Amino acid sequence: MSESVRAVERALDVLMCFSRQTPRLNMTQIAERIGVHKSTVHRLLATLERHRFVERDPVTGIYRPGISLLQMSYLALEQNDLRQVAAPVMRQLNETYQENIHLAVLDECDVVYIHILESPQRIKLAAAIGQRLPAFATASGKAVMAFLPAEKIESILNGGMPCFTERTPISPEVERALLEQTRAAGYDISEREYEDEINAVAAPIFDAARQPLASLAVAGPAYRLTPEQMRKIGPELVIAAQTISRELEAAGTPAVKLPAQ
Repeated sequence: MSESVRAVERALDVLMCFSRQTPRLNMTQIAERIGVHKSTVHRLLATLERHRFVERDPVTGIYRPGISLLQMSYLALEQNDLRQVAAPVMRQLNETYQENIHLAVLDECDVVYIHILESPQRIKLAAAIGQRLPAFATASGKAVMAFLPAEKIESILNGGMPCFTERTPISPEVERALLEQTRAAGYDISEREYEDEINAVAAPIFDAARQPLASLAVAGPAYRLTPEQMRKIGPELVIAAQTISRELEAAGTPAVKLPAQ
């Protein structure tokens, strides 16, 4: 591997250190995370800062993602065919159910929101485009997982199953049983699995080969989005997701560009 290629990989490693959980890091923390000497990290950060991929607080020396990343993120979303095709269906669901509507894709062991329509009601969920959540503990994630090959499901489960609430499925056996129910119903229901008092129901979006590309979800406070309501919404959500699948197939466009699973 040439030095120039290695430098690019290290720069990307630096950027990948930032996440929703760690949005701000100092140089020492970044060096420890990627296993590179601080002098090398200093040079990488200087280059990234010059091109506005990171920003440095002059007082604290703390780094955070820069404006160039934001610009590229918006460009990627604007060019995303899945998001464009799903938008009118999501608007109709938002008007019908008056709850958050989420469009998410699977990235390794997480789901990532690529489009969100907020509930028009005063009490609503806080969700953000780009937010990552564990696939195994969310309706959005399980709706995709249920239709993946067995080896991919096992890879996700082997990535860890931490407990978030008393209802989080923390054993592979329980998760496999839940995924079997999802396959049978065609949609997934999550009752307070990731966050207390938040429920969601989601259905998968498929490509022409019947491979799961994404999920479409309705999410809201548990007191409002009850299990009975979710069971009623589920079949209707499946129809909505099928509509998006058919339109993507008719357009002959890829759904989303993420690293290979």
